[in-house]
Amino acid sequence: MKKRLSILMIGLLFLLTACNTTEKGSASSAADNGKQMVTFWHSMSGAGQETLKQIVEDYNNSQDKIQVNAEFQGTYDEALTKFHTVAGTKSAPSIIQVFEIGTKSMINSGNIVPIQKFVDKEKYDMSGLEQNILNYYTIDNKLYSMPFNSSTPVMYYNKDAFKKAGIDPENPPRTFEEIENISKSITKANPDMKGFALQAYGWLFEELMANQGALLMNNDNGRSDTPSKIGFSKEEGTSVFNWVKRMIDDGTFANYGTNGDNMVAGFLAGDVSMFVQSSASARDVIDNAPFEVGVAFLPHPESKERQGVVIGGASLWMIDGKPKEEQQAAWEFMKYLQTPEVQAKWHVGTGYFAINPKAYENPMVKEAYNKMPQLQVTVNQLQSTKPSIATQGAIMDMIPEGRKIIETALETVYNGGNVDKAYDTAVKQFNAAIKQANAARGK
Repeated sequence: MKKRLSILMIGLLFLLTACNTTEKGSASSAADNGKQMVTFWHSMSGAGQETLKQIVEDYNNSQDKIQVNAEFQGTYDEALTKFHTVAGTKSAPSIIQVFEIGTKSMINSGNIVPIQKFVDKEKYDMSGLEQNILNYYTIDNKLYSMPFNSSTPVMYYNKDAFKKAGIDPENPPRTFEEIENISKSITKANPDMKGFALQAYGWLFEELMANQGALLMNNDNGRSDTPSKIGFSKEEGTSVFNWVKRMIDDGTFANYGTNGDNMVAGFLAGDVSMFVQSSASARDVIDNAPFEVGVAFLPHPESKERQGVVIGGASLWMIDGKPKEEQQAAWEFMKYLQTPEVQAKWHVGTGYFAINPKAYENPMVKEAYNKMPQLQVTVNQLQSTKPSIATQGAIMDMIPEGRKIIETALETVYNGGNVDKAYDTAVKQFNAAIKQANAARGK
């Protein structure tokens, strides 16, 4: 009996060892090669994923001490949820890419190491990076994560449709009111084409607020203290709702609801002449349009002076609880990603900004601008943004929920609902969400 148990125990031990080896195959491989493994969770797909794959491969081939394994984890929301599930365990990655509105959630998790720690320890010079991007991820003078894929919204427009309507395609509209007037001319010249489309997307609403100098939430957008309510006025908030309502009444607005893909498809098909979307879509839109595409700055009400945009996209977070050697290797990879050469590849390959402005001097970028000057407009808009609390952006862990609330309100107006009622309901729900989030943290 004892002999039989011994055989079973040996078999079980062998099985567990085999399973462990299979589960940690890439880690063992890295160890066998004498390299320090870095697990990098990301949410890039399409052109972004292909470009990232090449950059990681180039890094792994450039030296023989570190092996970076880039692993796709689904959407930003999915990746963040998965991280919170495994945070503090051996299954957590070395680095994770998190969208900008996940900043507070990552800090509150208690499972990250601020990048500032590595910057200070090494006295690493960050002054060469784009300040308007660093501003978002800096809280109380501490940089929490390393900027990576950054974008802002811009307005795309059909230059051919502009010409047909007798509008100068090199002088795009800058204000809400100019867009309204041009939309009427477009629709008159092209009866089958609407003038303008705005996706019911909370991020775009936030950007349209910031461009007016309005805060999303009080307490300096959550940067001086935890927010307790919204930060914009009714005049500022309803400016977007009323703008769309006027175009709906004029018959010049194209309603795609929350579906950004359908909106882009409608633009490419010639169903609408102007729309607002992320600058990261520039390459895809320009490459696939059967007409000349123009790119312009985000619009603002004519009664307000343009302030600029808040950075969107995502950054890279260093995960706590990992061996020092693994964290140091992850830091080396982060520094590699921000070099001008790598950022030039990233910018040209995806349309995202280069977090290191020196990349724009790279011959690869200059050649791309000659072929596609629209890409430079997105950079100009970012660099001409006026630094302020409004354009620095809001931080709080309930912002994803807040975006959904705004999206519902916008859709209500798009479908004929009353502006004041939709706005008041949204504000009430937004403030309730802030209060609930504070209560959950014992605030």
